[in-house]
This record gives sequence, structure tokens and C-alpha cells, in this order.
Amino acid sequence: MTVTSSHSATPPRHRTGGGRSAPPERDRKGRGRRERSQRERGQKEQGRGRRRGAQRTPRARRLRVGLALALSLLVLLGAGAGWLYLKLDGDITTFDAGGLSEQRPADTAGENVLVIGSDARTDGNAAFGGGDKNDIGRSDTTFLLHVYADHQHALAVSIPRDTLVTIPPCKLPDGTWSAEQRNTMFNAAFSMGQTDKGNPACTQNTVEKLTGMRIDHTVVVDFKGFAALTDVVGGVDVCLPNDIYQKDLSPGRATRGDLLFKQGEQKVSGQKALDYVRIRHGIGDGSDIGRIKRQQAFVASLLKQIKEKGLSPTNLLPLAEAATKSLTVDPGLGSADKLISFAMSLKDVDLHNTKFVTVPWRYEGARVAIVEPDASALWSALREDRTIDGKNAGGKHTGGDKSPTPAPTPVSGAGIDVAVYNGTTTPGLAAKGAAKLTAAGFTVTGTATAASQSHTTTVVQYGPGLEKSARTLAAAFPGARLEPISGAALNVVLGDDYATTASPAPSTVPTQVSADARSADDNPCSNLTYG
Repeated sequence: MTVTSSHSATPPRHRTGGGRSAPPERDRKGRGRRERSQRERGQKEQGRGRRRGAQRTPRARRLRVGLALALSLLVLLGAGAGWLYLKLDGDITTFDAGGLSEQRPADTAGENVLVIGSDARTDGNAAFGGGDKNDIGRSDTTFLLHVYADHQHALAVSIPRDTLVTIPPCKLPDGTWSAEQRNTMFNAAFSMGQTDKGNPACTQNTVEKLTGMRIDHTVVVDFKGFAALTDVVGGVDVCLPNDIYQKDLSPGRATRGDLLFKQGEQKVSGQKALDYVRIRHGIGDGSDIGRIKRQQAFVASLLKQIKEKGLSPTNLLPLAEAATKSLTVDPGLGSADKLISFAMSLKDVDLHNTKFVTVPWRYEGARVAIVEPDASALWSALREDRTIDGKNAGGKHTGGDKSPTPAPTPVSGAGIDVAVYNGTTTPGLAAKGAAKLTAAGFTVTGTATAASQSHTTTVVQYGPGLEKSARTLAAAFPGARLEPISGAALNVVLGDDYATTASPAPSTVPTQVSADARSADDNPCSNLTYG
């Protein structure tokens, strides 16, 4: 009999709560091993990731810190530069441009800068120069710097302080204008303003009248500013032909005093530099002309020192900081960026092509008189941007490829009556103007001297209904200005511009002017006669 079991030969599957059968034991073990392996691999990857992160973190942190520091430095530098510019702006003093003449010469090629060294004792300058601390001073040193249009040549013309000139009307502190002063010492113009800074505008007016050239910028440096400039460049090389003692600087001393300078080449700065440029006695012929030569040598050496250091903003900023504390400038240079931009514009001027001369002069008693037509030849060369050796430095075409200048259109003055006045100090100018007009058909009703002889520009004055005739008259004097008047008259007041045309200067600068020139790169020990 066969017994049948109720159990199947196949082991029964255990059910889970979800109704699915549980995996075999070996499957559970395999799955466990796989899970452990995955966990271990994950932990290893995390470990490696942490190690890689640990390796990157210091580098990344250093990079972030470096960037932050760089940005912070840029911000600080920008803020510092801005602060310095504001500080420089605060140190600059400007003079009143309202004191400039209304009758100024026309613009010319190149740029003209008037540099005035003041001997004022105010504002702490007495500590450097001695004397009365309330003395408003005069222009102790003055030169006109012409920077040619090519910005590679420059010429500085010294004007002796004792030169006899005509000082035109100048604005006074109460708003009125002074009367014209003839045959007056040039340095008196600076003190016309009657303030502690004098009146640079009056000196500028005087130079414009003297030269017929428009001054673009005027800079005044006092004793303090001069001393600071020489300190910041580390001193200036000078050369003495003999020993110099205290009595040479102050002739009123009873004894010779201490030795100030030894004979030969040496570097000076601060008070010593100021003593050097102020000495008149005990060296050369003791004249102001001799001192001018020494001052030219000094400025040449100073320019050389600055150029050797490099005209970069980095080098210019400390120089500007020292200078602006004692500078008085025209409004056109009345900010740090304008002042530094102007200085940077001179960086290409060659030292050898930077020349120093003195206006042609002769003694007239104890004073200095200007020699003509030599001086007019010099001013004419500068107005035309020609160097003292006759070269064209204005970038204009010369030679065969130059287009011919068209002939002026003839002016017919038939039926026009005109009175001619001399508005300058040039003798016989009205007669020359009258002859020119008569030849052109005008009827000249008379000639006379104008009420003012400080006209730099020719003026055509006309009454009601005479404007057409006035324009015809003005065409005979290119550049003349029209001026309506109340009276029924037609007048021409001849200015310095016509005086230059009527009596043209020689085509070349006199040989003695160019022969006496000094270059900025000359050895400081050359030409030690100093007059």
C-alpha cells in the first residue's frame, strides 16, 4: 500500500507580508555583500573627495584672499590718489584773471608760459630770504618760456628786473585801473596789485605788451616753493668759479663771514639752492645780468634732474605736492589734474633743444634798456614758431612743397573819410597808416596820438550808419576789431599788431642772441664768467 505525503518535494516558499516570497539565504548574503561593497566604495569616494577638498581648500582660500587684498589695494590706491589730488587742489592759489587786459594779442603757434620768481617775504618767506615779513615783494626773476608746437623745442627768455618798460593799465584792489606808466622798471609791475601775492596779471599784461605775444599760462613761485622743489628732486648740480662767503650774499656785513660755497661743482638744495641763485656779489661782475646767467644754468640743471628721474605721474606727484604749496597760477592751471597734465605735455621736449637766452639789452645808466630791432626779431621768431637758429619748429610745411600765400584782395577806400590815431608808443605810426590808406584811395582827415597808447590790436571805430565803410577800412588792417561809437565819425586806432607789420622785424635772430644761448644739457661748469 502506497502512502502519499501531504508535503511536496519542493520546500515551501515563505511569504512576506506583501505576499512576495523571501529570497533564498544565499541571495540575502550576496545582496548584503553588494550593499556593503557599495557603502565601502561610497565611503572611499567620500574620503577621497574630502582629501581632494582638503587639498583644494587652502589654495582656493589663498586665491580668494589674494583677490580680496588686490581689490582692497586698488580701492585704497584710488582713494589715496583722489585724496592727494584733492589735497593738491587745496594747496594751489590762483590769481584774479579779471586783472588781465581786455586788449590782448592774438593766439600764436606753440604755448607761452610766464614764470615769475617772487621775492615776497610774506607767508613765511622771510625765514628763507630775510627782510621785512610784510614786504609784498617784486618779480625777482622772470622768464618767458615758449614751448614750440612740435613739443620738442623750447626757449626761455629772461627779462632783467631792472629793464625799462611801459607798464599798461593794471587792475587795483579797489577795482579801478592804474594809469599807464612809461619808462618804469619791469619788476614794479608785480607789486601793482598791492597784495601779499602782488599782481601777476599786471606782470602778464606788461609782458604781452612788450612782446606782442599772448601768454597762455602764468606761474609764480616764491622762496618757500623754490626751496621745496630743490629738496624733492634731491638737489641740483651747480658750479662756482670761486669760493663764496656770507658777505657775498649780504654785502652789508662787516666781516667776510662763513664759507657758503666752495669753488667747483656741487649739489645744492633748500636754503643753499636759494642762496646760490640770489648771490650777486663776489662772483663775476656782480651785476643782475650775471646773476641771470647763473639762474639760467640752475634752471637748466633742475630740468635735467627732473628729466633724468622721468616725467611720470609717480614722480610728478611728490614734485607737484612740494610746488603747489607755494604756487600762484592762472585759473587755467588751477587744479592738480591741469597742472600735472601740462607738465606731462612737456615730457618730449629735448634737453639739448631747450635753450636759455636774455632779451637783447644794453645799460642805460643804472638801468637796462631793450635793444631794437634785435628784441623785435626775437619776438617775431617766437610768434612764427622759429627757433633762434632759424628752424621751423611748428610742424608747418616749408620749402618747395609749400603752397603760395594768396595775394591780399586790394581795398578801395574811394569816398571814405577816416582819421588815423597812433595807439602805441611806436613813433610815426599814424603817418605810416595814413600813407597806406591814402594809397588805397581813402581820404585821411587827420592824424594824432590816441588817448591810450596801450593798444595791442588795431581798432576801427565807427558811428551810426558807417558800419559798411568801417568794414572796408578794417579790411585794410587784417585782424582789426570793429567798435561802434556814438559820434558820427570813422577812426582807426593803430595797435601793436600794425606796428609790427609796418616795421617788420629782421628775418633772423641776431647772432649775438643765439651765440649766448645756453642748452639745458650743458655742463654746469661751462661759462663761469657770469657776466
